[in-house]
Amino acid sequence: MRVLGVDFGDRNVGLALSDMLGLTAQPLTTYRLRGGEEDARFFLELVREKNVSEIVIGLPVRLDGTPGSRAEKTKEFAGWLKETLNLPIAFYDERLTTRQALQVMKEQRIKCRERRSVENQISASLILAGFLERRRKDDHDSR
Repeated sequence: MRVLGVDFGDRNVGLALSDMLGLTAQPLTTYRLRGGEEDARFFLELVREKNVSEIVIGLPVRLDGTPGSRAEKTKEFAGWLKETLNLPIAFYDERLTTRQALQVMKEQRIKCRERRSVENQISASLILAGFLERRRKDDHDSR
C-alpha cells in the first residue's frame, strides 16, 4: 500500500506518492481545487487507482514551531479528506519545504514559467520523504 503526500494550497494541491514499500517519494501531480463533488471524485479515484492506504499532509508551522496562519485551513482540508476517503491522515511539519523545493528547481534548471506547475509537487515530495524517513527512524529506534 502507498502513502500519498499532500502540499495544500488555496487553489492548488501538490501531490506525491510513495513506492509500494514506503521507502521513496515521487512527485505525482498538482491538482487544482474545483470544489465539492469534483474534488471528492478526483481524490476517491486517485486513492483507488494508486492503492493509497494513508495520507500525510504538510502542516504549516512557523520557524518557532507555532502553527502558521494556514494551519487551520490545512486542518479543515484534512478533515474533509478523512471524511471523504476514510483513510488515516498524518501531519508533517512542512517548515522550509517551499524553500527546499525552490532550491531543487534551481538545481534542476527548471525554467521560471514551469516552476509554478511543479513547485507544489516537489513540496509534496519533500513532505512525504521526510515523513517516510521519520517513520523508518521511529521504527528502528523502537527495536
